[in-house]
Amino acid sequence: MSVSAEFNNKQSYTKIKDLPGFNLIELVEARTPGDSRLEMCIQCGSCGGSCPSGKDMDHSPRQLFAMLRAGIVDEVLESNAPWYCVSCYKCYVRCPQEVKITDIMYTLKTIAISTGKFKVNEAKDFSETFTGYVEKYGRSFEFGLSTRHSLRHLPMTVSGTIGLGLGLIKTGRLDITPHKIKNIDQLQKILNRAYELEAQR
Repeated sequence: MSVSAEFNNKQSYTKIKDLPGFNLIELVEARTPGDSRLEMCIQCGSCGGSCPSGKDMDHSPRQLFAMLRAGIVDEVLESNAPWYCVSCYKCYVRCPQEVKITDIMYTLKTIAISTGKFKVNEAKDFSETFTGYVEKYGRSFEFGLSTRHSLRHLPMTVSGTIGLGLGLIKTGRLDITPHKIKNIDQLQKILNRAYELEAQR
């Protein structure tokens, strides 16, 4: 059985680097669609300098890639950097080596979740709530997303946002009920197939 297959069959490790033959950088490259070009990173820092969320990250993409090469597993998977990635692809566009930084960040998130190494519960919950609405309705449901997230993680701020929410509802910019897109069943088939393919990686 390959290391990747064995990893997929065992979901809980206190330190996943203890898995015989485990190599995080190889797993990241295997799970990132296409050629990640991770090995082509020249540590120029263009990615971090371009990132709109860079100031909130505890490690820049450049630092994460250097840590990956050094075999620093737990710190990479516990980093908040992948969770602050907004998938704008600005880093990829500006990367002189065309490293698929955004796709690698997504891969790191999925590995962090499957190993239980993530520390940013707020980002994970927000992401799961968002994708849950997309899977169910075909689009985000902003009122439900913001309400659920605020009540779960920022309960003390709810009273301060009520006025803003009411203003958005009054002007028709925020729906209080979700709406399904047409042919939602087709989208759900596509998503189910994508999950099947991801499970095979």
